Amino acid sequence: MIVGIDHFVLTVASLEATCDFYQRVLGFKRIDTPGRPTALVFGNQKINVHEIGRTFEPKAKSPTAGSADFCLITDGPIDQFLASLDASRVAVELGPVERTGALGAMMSVYFRDPDDNLVEVSRYLS
Repeated sequence: MIVGIDHFVLTVASLEATCDFYQRVLGFKRIDTPGRPTALVFGNQKINVHEIGRTFEPKAKSPTAGSADFCLITDGPIDQFLASLDASRVAVELGPVERTGALGAMMSVYFRDPDDNLVEVSRYLS
């Protein structure tokens, strides 16, 4: 039975721009291991980052930069997260708005990374 997500892969135009963004804006830790994809680690999960033209096998059939749309969960106040986006000069595309996640009602904020992937950060209401 599936119980969680370990990692997912983002295909990006620039490894450096993407890693800088996720480290600076979301506080992720970058891990570079020879012969393996660069990883952006947060909590008990990670995002593997494949740069166009430098992907790892196996991979998606048609990896494309900017095609991702995903939701991350924060345990901090959403207003505090909005302030951190503002301080990092990241434009909010939508939010805060109420949404329904896997565990119920949540408040969400949407913004885009350097490849225009849609990133949603949410906090559960209960």
